[in-house]
Amino acid sequence: MVSVTLSVPEEVREKMQRHDEINWSAFVRKCIIEKTESLEALERWSKEEKDISDWSVRLQRKAREGRFEWLQKKGLV
Repeated sequence: MVSVTLSVPEEVREKMQRHDEINWSAFVRKCIIEKTESLEALERWSKEEKDISDWSVRLQRKAREGRFEWLQKKGLV
């Protein structure tokens, strides 16, 4: 495991010291892990959303192929 140095205002440090029952290192570690996992999930969702969007555009274009010619043959355009 690597170490990370964190800077907080002196006022915050004093408040943290008043609550020595909390393992601040473990607390911050857990917060960082949760946030990075959340960001990774968002990245995965964003990629999936783009894949679905691209697929729907291709599907729509395929459905429209030849439509103008078909309408012309029917005398509707």
